[in-house]
Amino acid sequence: MTTTTTPVESPSADGPARPAPVPRDRRAERKLRRDAERDSVPHAMRGTRRGRIARGVLLGLAAIVTIFPFYAMVVLSLKPSAAVEFPGSLVPWPLTGEAYDSVMNAQDVPRWLFNTLVYSLVSVVGTLLLASLAGYAFAKKRFPGREAMFWSFLSMVMVPYHVTMIPTFAMIAKLGGVDTYWGLIVPTLANAQAVFLMRQFIKGLPDELFEAARLDGCGEWQIFRRIVLPLLKPILATLGVFVFLWHWNDFLWPLVVGQSTDMRTLTVGIASLQQQNVPLNVVLSGSVIAFVPIFAAYLVGQRYFTEGVTASGIKG
Repeated sequence: MTTTTTPVESPSADGPARPAPVPRDRRAERKLRRDAERDSVPHAMRGTRRGRIARGVLLGLAAIVTIFPFYAMVVLSLKPSAAVEFPGSLVPWPLTGEAYDSVMNAQDVPRWLFNTLVYSLVSVVGTLLLASLAGYAFAKKRFPGREAMFWSFLSMVMVPYHVTMIPTFAMIAKLGGVDTYWGLIVPTLANAQAVFLMRQFIKGLPDELFEAARLDGCGEWQIFRRIVLPLLKPILATLGVFVFLWHWNDFLWPLVVGQSTDMRTLTVGIASLQQQNVPLNVVLSGSVIAFVPIFAAYLVGQRYFTEGVTASGIKG
């Protein structure tokens, strides 16, 4: 193909030299590339310039409405102990850290924080381990009654949590689990949603991987540890974030099981502060301290979280 160029006049002494000519086929190639990029955008998302500006304004307003409660929580927690006046109290000055000093120097708050960490981290590890094992068995193993057992277990999702809470507490109390860590953690380990997601993810893995591992002499535990678990990293991170968030913010079950002050979690402890006429800035500073680990957990698992949501949606 011959390349044609647009004629260019010679540079004159009176003015600067003109830019080098651009081949017409190169300009056509760029036009085709721009058209392809435009076609790759869904038609519903193109719209007009005015429509894009309106969507940007609406999204900005939605972001402000979403972020405002967190802003108010942080600012009011840094205010001195005084009556709250809106909107004057939302101005970020003067600021002081006396509320955080009161919370961290309190006798019970470090204990509540430790209880919450134990409850959340141990529950995450136990839930992910049991869900991955059950998901592998339901997805790749053949045994009588597999489908009936799986759908019977999955039907737990349709049963409200509050319906099973009373018989669960009665069983834990009879076994001596009230005011203990195991009584707080064990009833929350069987998670039907986690097993379902694990089963759907593992079901999409090729059977040739497992057949090749068995031909190489690997047992079921070696297959699970060396093949299944490495491939489950995205979905494990996604479920880990969800399970950690659920247990960290859990209120009702820790309130029922942890009946003494020493076994309270942060959510239960902060709620108890409101009944003791504690200043608002102290209560909100405790809420900020409870929020920080959740936000940090999401930042750490953000990449795996996005990959896990995408992969589970494709394979499901």
